[in-house]
Amino acid sequence: MWSYEASQEATAPPERLWQLYSDVGTWPTWDRANGYTTLDGPFRAGTKGAVKFTGQDPLPFTLVAVDRSRSFADETDLGDVVVRFEHRLEAGAGTTTITTRVTISGPAADTLGPELGPQVTADIPAQLAAIAALALSGTDR
Repeated sequence: MWSYEASQEATAPPERLWQLYSDVGTWPTWDRANGYTTLDGPFRAGTKGAVKFTGQDPLPFTLVAVDRSRSFADETDLGDVVVRFEHRLEAGAGTTTITTRVTISGPAADTLGPELGPQVTADIPAQLAAIAALALSGTDR
């Protein structure tokens, strides 16, 4: 298995950050490589969707865990590997810690993870900074 994790402190409350996470239409506002994201139902475990990154075909994903205002995880099954994104919000004294963890598992994870992992995680620090700023600004688009 291959893994990566990054965190960012935000002064916005977890509920405001959750609004941005749970409205997939806002994802391109804090993820520059994201052309669009769609969901085929409500923001809850089991709902399927697709994400379109710049220069790529849309990729299907499934929300596999959702804990309102605290965390969610989504997975994309690429056959030989499964890419899992976990997003956590931890409230502190006037701050919220935003954490994104990415894992790549499956039969080819040891081979493909070291190549694929850095590609899918390169922008995560910028994404975390952008969602923290966006939540604080109170604007979505």
